[in-house]
Amino acid sequence: MSIRNWPANERPREKLLEKGAVALSDAELLAIFLRTGIAGTDAVTLARQLLSQFGSLRSLLGASQADFCSAKGLGQAKFVQLQAVLELSKRYFQQQIQRETVFNEPAAVKRYLQHIISGEQREVFLLLYLDSQHRLIKAEPLFSGTIDASPVYPRIVVQQALAHNAAAVILAHNHPSGVAEPSRADKAITERLVQALMLVDIKVLDHFVVGDADVISFAERGWL
Repeated sequence: MSIRNWPANERPREKLLEKGAVALSDAELLAIFLRTGIAGTDAVTLARQLLSQFGSLRSLLGASQADFCSAKGLGQAKFVQLQAVLELSKRYFQQQIQRETVFNEPAAVKRYLQHIISGEQREVFLLLYLDSQHRLIKAEPLFSGTIDASPVYPRIVVQQALAHNAAAVILAHNHPSGVAEPSRADKAITERLVQALMLVDIKVLDHFVVGDADVISFAERGWL
């Protein structure tokens, strides 16, 4: 049966308008993005099949162009559309943070970072440059690496922090494995960066490790 023939309170678009996007399942939200299904399959069923094929919404949204376009019901036009939506989302949250948020509490930073780097398939090391009031000057990905490692060079971190006239910084990186628990290497590089930035009077406020469903704060654990 076509979605048009479903009861109004079960159609994804009508459900979103009545109850808000938060009330929809992953498949229903994806169905709205897809707009139409394929022959013999409605958009919601197709969305469920795609989520099953890729294993999760995160894997689908982070899929390479080749993998995404090879899936039934998708293609290059949908891939381009998705990348535009993801980038718009990132820019929206960055502008919200720049305009409204003072980075005085870890919860605000966690929400921001989850939108910026939680879906990355490779490890990305990000710096948040802050002014003397702890407002965001700029968020900059400095290093990226293999699926489970990112080389981090203190000299470059110091150079960039000075170039942005930062009074303080927040460090962040993701774990593509999805497990946010910091490693020994994470702790070691944090100590090196704290020491390097201290020499130029720039304070490291926190280091966040971003996983699939969790973001861990070094400051909250008493490691900074």
